[in-house]
Amino acid sequence: MSAINREHLVTGDLTGRPGRIDRVETHRVTLPPGAASGPHTHPGGVAGYVTAGRIVYELDGHPAQELRAGSAFFEPAGATVRRFDNLSATEPATFVASYLLTGDQPLIESL
Repeated sequence: MSAINREHLVTGDLTGRPGRIDRVETHRVTLPPGAASGPHTHPGGVAGYVTAGRIVYELDGHPAQELRAGSAFFEPAGATVRRFDNLSATEPATFVASYLLTGDQPLIESL
């Protein structure tokens, strides 16, 4: 199986603004056919929009839901993402995600 492709699109510098967020990084992420992200978390919140394909999305304590092209999602800072998986065995799924970050925080932390 191919690796998940994460393409950096833009970083917005938020330093000097009130609050604890230093920057927002936006990435286009492509999940290959059948790819599963595995349980993970994000140090900052993530807002995203699915542009192609079908994804099953499940936050800890919430029922799984299907996201399709045109669906938006939000993952609160520190929430455990149980599933963010491509539902197709033959087609990739793509989404654009904006990650709120401070300092040298990683985009994603595997659990």
